[in-house]
Amino acid sequence: MAAEINAITLIVRDMAASVQFYTALGFGIVYGGADEVFTSLSIGSNFVNLQHTGAVPETGWGRVIFHVESPDEVHDTAVDAGYSPEFAPKDAPWNERYFHVRDPDGHELSFARPL
Repeated sequence: MAAEINAITLIVRDMAASVQFYTALGFGIVYGGADEVFTSLSIGSNFVNLQHTGAVPETGWGRVIFHVESPDEVHDTAVDAGYSPEFAPKDAPWNERYFHVRDPDGHELSFARPL
């Protein structure tokens, strides 16, 4: 059986701040919005759901990796929107160009493209 991830759901403390972050990076709102308790956003064929619960677990959870056409453009967009990626895009020994940025709740996002 073939399978693919359709969406991830992240718990957020502040829906408005999270929606602002994701839309600034180029995600489009599919459902919900800044004043809702559940919002679904998309970028390409990837979906991110945001669920407002008022509390985010303090334990680490890992990272989400999005393949995009140009990590450099997404990086510049994030910087222009006032966000601080963890580092500038770079080429990895596993043949990807990538960078990481954290959303307002500390979820780590990686934007990459195969080399």
